[in-house]
Parts: sequence; C-alpha cells; structure tokens
Amino acid sequence: MLIIAVDNDPTMLRDAEQAIRKADPEAELMCFERATDALEAIRARALFPDIAFSAIEMPGLSGLEFAVALRKVSPATRIVFVTTHSQYALDAFQVRAQGYVIKPLTPEQVRAELEALPSAPKADRLRVQCFGYFEVFWKGEPLIFTRRQTKELLAYLVNRKGASCTTEEVISALWGDTVDLKNAKHRVRNFISDLRETLKEIGMEDVLIRRGQNIAIRPELLDCDYYRMLDRDAEAIKAYRGEYMKNYSWAEPMAGALHFRDKSQ
Repeated sequence: MLIIAVDNDPTMLRDAEQAIRKADPEAELMCFERATDALEAIRARALFPDIAFSAIEMPGLSGLEFAVALRKVSPATRIVFVTTHSQYALDAFQVRAQGYVIKPLTPEQVRAELEALPSAPKADRLRVQCFGYFEVFWKGEPLIFTRRQTKELLAYLVNRKGASCTTEEVISALWGDTVDLKNAKHRVRNFISDLRETLKEIGMEDVLIRRGQNIAIRPELLDCDYYRMLDRDAEAIKAYRGEYMKNYSWAEPMAGALHFRDKSQ
C-alpha cells in the first residue's frame, strides 16, 4: 500500500502524516509540501499510489490541477481532497476525486477512505502462494507458465508488493550484474510479453502494469498469503512456517525479514 499526502501547510501535513500512520502503520507513506514535487517523484520513480490525500488550495500547482495530472500517470489512484472549504465539492467531482474530507485529517477518515479502495472478490483474484515454494493458482488450478523464468518474473513483482521496477532491476535480481546487459534486456522483454499473454488468457491482464521501462503488479488483484500476513491476517500468520519463495535465492533477504517479524509478533 502506497499512500501520498500533499499539503503546503506544514502543520496540516504533519497532522495528515500522523493520521495516516495511525490508520495504517504498514503503509508506505510519502509526504510533500508541493504538488509539483509529488508529481515529479511519481513520474521519476514510476510510482502507482493506491491513494493520494491532497489539499486543494496550494501555490503553484493546485490540488485540482494535481489530480488531473495524477490521473494521467496513475489512473487507478484514489484521490481524496482534504480541505477546510466545502465550496470545492463540485470541482472535486469534476476531476473525478473519489473522496472529500474536512481538515484536519483524522485516522477515522483515513480508515474510511482505505476501506473504500476497490478490491476484487477473492474468486476473481489470482491466488498466490509465497510461503514455501512460489506457486500461482487460478480458480483452484495451478496457472501454467510456458517459461520457467516468466513465473520467476511474476514472483519478483509480487515480492515488491506493487512497487515498480526497471528492466535493470529485474536483471540484477534474477541473474546478477555479470550478464550481458543487451541480451538480458531482450530476454526480460520476452518474459514480460509472455507474462502478459499468460494473464490475458485468463482475463487477468490488469494485474500487470507497464509504463515505459517500468513494470509492476496490482496487489489488490491478488489473494496472496504474504500480503495477508503483512495485513496481520491470523490464518496467514499461522500458515507461515519460516519458508518464503524457496524457489529463488534472491528472496532470501525477505525470508529473513519475515522470520524476524514472525518471532516478534
């Protein structure tokens, strides 16, 4: 879960940060005093925020203008305006903002907006098993991958929890830095194409997000034991036996982190 907060008022931004962290301590949060800085970070890092809390009246790029620009680079982001003025409600509707709350932002308001995030029913989501060996299931049956490394690419994207990555990052994770870069880039492009076709065959191509040289997945379209454990799901925590994506050596650091987390709970 990636959350963006934007407000040119430092006090209000600090209040928003505290409210968001209290509502969802596990979320990745990025705060900005300028909408232009937020937009530059989103574009530069190819971020796909799940939700953005933004003030409306700001110098330079206003909240309404920020919403329009954000829609172009991350259409699925839920935009919530946080303001002291109710007269902007119609404008907010016109830029397709999904939420409109009055300052100061509270944990209760944040939770309500997070609960409103769209989520596909479990029956319409890929079931992903990260504990033990990495496996993927669709409607109760294993998903067939034509290439072994196409499956590994999906595993790597799942491990990143929706954070985008570049072709070079995929190459470094899967094969290290000693491979021929030009040839490796070609292979990754083939794996991405193969993964898209595999998902398209079951009507789940929306799981994959591609923008330029960056790629990511939509975590909300997956029923994943790893994600449910992070959300403190009791069954997922109980199912964890200290093994995470045993198929892949690059997953060992996360396996160690989960082991430490499991012991501390």
